[in-house]
Amino acid sequence: MGSARREEILEAALEVFAARGFRGASIDAVAERAGLTRQGVLHYFPSKKRLLLAILELRERLSREHLAARPADGDWAADLAEAVAFEQRHPSFAQVHSVVLAEAVVGQEPAAQYVRERCRSLQDALCGYLTERHGERLPSGLSAPVAAAAVLALIEGVHQMWLVDPEAERYPSIVREAMSVLLGSGDKDAGLSPERR
Repeated sequence: MGSARREEILEAALEVFAARGFRGASIDAVAERAGLTRQGVLHYFPSKKRLLLAILELRERLSREHLAARPADGDWAADLAEAVAFEQRHPSFAQVHSVVLAEAVVGQEPAAQYVRERCRSLQDALCGYLTERHGERLPSGLSAPVAAAAVLALIEGVHQMWLVDPEAERYPSIVREAMSVLLGSGDKDAGLSPERR
């Protein structure tokens, strides 16, 4: 029962934060959307900040679980393109992410701290993966740190653009093609496999 109620609160909070952002959202609005009292929400999430972080953690977990179901020998460009497609099928997560990013730009906490930490950890992980696979230079000629930053910028930019682009369905294929260039077509994980072209 507790787990189900927690999920109900997260679903309600996701809608409220997507519509109002962190500053505009309130525990009372989440409670009303979930059909609970304020204290009922605070029993599971002791603060608005904790509630926002739980939503962001849920987004990351669902995205990782979705990609984990893909073949281990699939190409990396297609995996990242699929991550974008997954977000498109769950627009509330992307809306919350966009709102958090906008609040981070103007220095609002906890958004700014979350975005800084996430950006650093993702770039470090990408750089480590690319360095392990290619050394200091990728087949494209980019250094691993530059490629990692470019990949992250591409994905973040795409997440912003497809929310307002009426031709949003084209973005997964844009990601696949751009990744092939950024990482170098010699990388079997970056290039497009024939069935995905």
